[in-house]
Amino acid sequence: MEWLRAAELFVNVVQLGSLSAAARRCGVSPATVSRIIHSLEEDVGGRLLNRTSRKLNLTEAGEFYYNKVDQILHQIQEANESVARLQSSPRGTLRVHSRMLVGNQYIVPALTEFSRRYPEISVDLLLSNYAVDLVAQNIDVDIRIGKMEDSALIARKLAQAHRVVCATPRYLATVPPLETPDQLGAYNCLTYRLNLGRSVWRFIDPEGKLSEVPVSGNLQSDNGRALLQAALAGQGIVIMPDWAVRDELASGALVRLLADYQVSNLDFDNGIYAVFQHATQVPSKIRVFVDYIAGYFKEQLGEPPRQREPANLRVV
Repeated sequence: MEWLRAAELFVNVVQLGSLSAAARRCGVSPATVSRIIHSLEEDVGGRLLNRTSRKLNLTEAGEFYYNKVDQILHQIQEANESVARLQSSPRGTLRVHSRMLVGNQYIVPALTEFSRRYPEISVDLLLSNYAVDLVAQNIDVDIRIGKMEDSALIARKLAQAHRVVCATPRYLATVPPLETPDQLGAYNCLTYRLNLGRSVWRFIDPEGKLSEVPVSGNLQSDNGRALLQAALAGQGIVIMPDWAVRDELASGALVRLLADYQVSNLDFDNGIYAVFQHATQVPSKIRVFVDYIAGYFKEQLGEPPRQREPANLRVV
């Protein structure tokens, strides 16, 4: 920044033809301008200006230096103006990551109207079931489910959800009635592959008691859509977010089991969050996307309750 200030003073001296005029324009004393120009000449290793009592003339080196520096300063000004436009007007590429199930069911359908409203934003959508590093992977917004521990991020809650245990009537007709979680060992459970060793489903009973139940089955996957399709085919029992199976439960294609229990395959915070980096001024492309997607989830799933927020996150 010191060089930038010196370069700006030098360009003003050349354009105005006077140290004192440049000093007045820049709000400093003529002595300060003289000192900075002298220091600049020492840095470049040669005289830039020939000074006389009446006027200043550029040396050959000074003319070359002036042309280059003036061009650089114009490029810096253009860059600053471009960034300011990006901040104030929604445009550019927006990189969004989402878990696959919520991404396919909600984010993808929401993008058509978003793109119509904001035609100057190009969305680069990544779908996976793995955690991402927003900084390292240059992600603008991450749609996450459940608890997170990164204090450098901001989270906006999009929806609150609950997980449910369910299966088809066809499968349930082939097995004994399921009355308590500890009976699940006798059933074919379709489980998420969470890289945590054995599959454990966690339950909280009506009295608030927590229990962890080991489960197993003939299908394990990191893809919720695959598990849901297997469950709909009558292959076994599955845990799903209620928003993912609300139509199937309403139609009777799936039957909810153990409805008196809270259930999870990891933790009990099943909220859906839009997560982005903390910044003094959030880029407008991120701000309008988060606002839009929050409104979309509100239309689809209702207003999220402000409770049980993830620890160490700024929730807005």
